[in-house]
Amino acid sequence: MSETHRASDVGFTFSDTIAGHVIAYDREARLLRLATADDREVEVVITDEVAAELLHNLEEPYADAGAHLAEMLEPGRFLFVYAIHYPEGGRTRAEAKRMIFFGRRSGTYRFEESDWWIRQLESIAGFYRRAQFGDGPVDYTRYRTQLRLGGDKTASHVQETDTISRLVYGMASAFMLTGNDGYLEVAERGTEYLREHMRVVDPEEDVVYWYHGLSVDGDTEKKLFTSEFSDDYDAIPMYEQIYALAGPVQTYRITADPRIKNDADATLRLFDKFFLDREQGGYFSHVDPILFSADHDSLGPNRNRKNWNSVGDHAPAYLINLYLATGDQKYADFLESTFDTIVERFPDYKNSPFVQERFHRDWSHDTGHGWQQDRAVVGHNLKIAWNLMRMNSLKAKPAYLDTAVRIGELMPEVGSDRRRGGWYDVVERIRRDGQDSHRFAWHDRKAWWQQEQAILAYLILNGLTGREEFLGEARRAESFYNAFFLDHDEGAVYFNVLASGMPYLLGTERLKGSHSMSMYHSAELCYLGAVYNNLLIHGKPMDFWFKPDPAGLPGRVLRVSPDLLPAGSVRIASVEIDEKPYGDFDAEALTVTLPAVQGRVKVKVRLEPARARGARS
Repeated sequence: MSETHRASDVGFTFSDTIAGHVIAYDREARLLRLATADDREVEVVITDEVAAELLHNLEEPYADAGAHLAEMLEPGRFLFVYAIHYPEGGRTRAEAKRMIFFGRRSGTYRFEESDWWIRQLESIAGFYRRAQFGDGPVDYTRYRTQLRLGGDKTASHVQETDTISRLVYGMASAFMLTGNDGYLEVAERGTEYLREHMRVVDPEEDVVYWYHGLSVDGDTEKKLFTSEFSDDYDAIPMYEQIYALAGPVQTYRITADPRIKNDADATLRLFDKFFLDREQGGYFSHVDPILFSADHDSLGPNRNRKNWNSVGDHAPAYLINLYLATGDQKYADFLESTFDTIVERFPDYKNSPFVQERFHRDWSHDTGHGWQQDRAVVGHNLKIAWNLMRMNSLKAKPAYLDTAVRIGELMPEVGSDRRRGGWYDVVERIRRDGQDSHRFAWHDRKAWWQQEQAILAYLILNGLTGREEFLGEARRAESFYNAFFLDHDEGAVYFNVLASGMPYLLGTERLKGSHSMSMYHSAELCYLGAVYNNLLIHGKPMDFWFKPDPAGLPGRVLRVSPDLLPAGSVRIASVEIDEKPYGDFDAEALTVTLPAVQGRVKVKVRLEPARARGARS
């Protein structure tokens, strides 16, 4: 029956979003009945003033669907309705003001078009290129961490290493999907800038580490050794060293520049020499800047601590991509050790559906640390599921698959919005007596990066298990993200939206560039969203571009696997080098043996599913 409220409970008007599938539509009464993901039935009046649209991508025009409501409101179709709710006669009456359709026909979704995510990435790359460098040359002395909503720079003159690296990652990914040399130029120049200005080579210890960033004032640079971020102030946090590698390593996949690999290996030696807990396993989250010690008193609450970022973030940030580029067993071993630690230490199902994220040195739970306390970051749970599924394709283990699937089964009820769509931010891990839901730590807003984790987790869960409920979750998450996070006025994507999907534009969450946001997560989503939708789920081919110097590759062998996918699931259909057909490749091994020529070559590789699966509805 229809959802009702007592007037004493909701005695006021409010506006809100409803995400649901059409049960029925009465054209004469203009009455729509929807079923939400939590099995509620909601009745909505379609007013004469309703605005209806077909989902459109960045840089696409608005597509008015208002004249087609009678045909489009067919049973089974998924849509969003933004409605004003009025208390009347002891019930709440919902009157629609905006409707968003996701495909021209029921069961179709525009974000499953083969080039949807590629075109979105092109638009985002264009936004950040213009914002940072204008129409002139790519000059990283002009780079700034903070960008306003429209891409203008703030008064801050700080260049953070991690945000440059994240921009580099995004531009490298854009080149891989489009072959646009302009994006590769931004990635390569950014990598060079990081090496020249942020990298520290320590020959005594035989390691490389990375400055937090630079403060730039005209021609004067002031190097910022330790973190300026409040959680990590005056320390060297592991995650900043990890993300310094994200952009360069993605660029290395394209260029095979041996200097990048040397930097990565030297940074890994830093991790093992100073962050690794050789006695009890895992990596410490911080070291002090003088002794590079994890147990120095100056670290305060970060002394002898471990967390998700220090243990797990190696994999998605750089390590999987480093393995994809090289096939080196030592990186595979590092990945295996990482995921073995995750499945052993992070689940806490006796106490909570959410993983534990912070630990003392002995792996006892740290439930009193800073802002996190005993709280769950919803996206970290989804990130674990996504990356466990990737790792399971490299080396299958029951613990990897079981943990990922269990997270995928548990999270929708405790971490997602079953009425409006989208995924929440930080919630209390434990429900108190009498509570039916996990309380929000501060707010019920939804961040762009946590939507990314949900989309990628459920796409790969469906792609590798075939379970249709996982595809349903992926589609709901993709729908919410593409409906509400794309900034059609200024470009790129919003940082945060309200629970209803309306943009939240206050404080640092108004920015398009900040300590937390550059181009990494939005680009990663586009890159892997295209890979999983096309190659794993819908049986469509994809093109990828590389631009290496054959002399920099052992045996001149270029590895072109787009991600950690099951062996035999994808094959090379064709290769072009400098726009000419080329035949020296191993279709099943996903390798191309490059010609013995001087200088760099531009390689275009078409990949296709080894077994076509066809689109599913």
